[in-house]
Amino acid sequence: MPLLEVVQTRYVSASIRLTDTTALQLDQYATFIHASADEVMEQALAYVFAKDKDFQEFLRTPEAQRIAPTLRVRKATANDAVEPPARKPVSAASSPTSAAAIVAGSKA
Repeated sequence: MPLLEVVQTRYVSASIRLTDTTALQLDQYATFIHASADEVMEQALAYVFAKDKDFQEFLRTPEAQRIAPTLRVRKATANDAVEPPARKPVSAASSPTSAAAIVAGSKA
């Protein structure tokens, strides 16, 4: 059995419209948690999807499989196919700033 498990995540690029106020708050929140706006959107949506019990129930219905896509997804290029897994801090002794920078994929 391998000692490490490497999880590769496939991302898509999509275009969404936000109000100017929401876009500003998205950037402010990303700065606040030392992350990118993409990471904030990903995590915020994953949180809402997981917490909404009615939505979880809907996902178990046949109707959920017959949706009409409305998200404007851009065609992937060779560089967009798979992103390497995010690095996690090695120890709890890491400072919050450096841990957030590692998670955000930036250099501290």
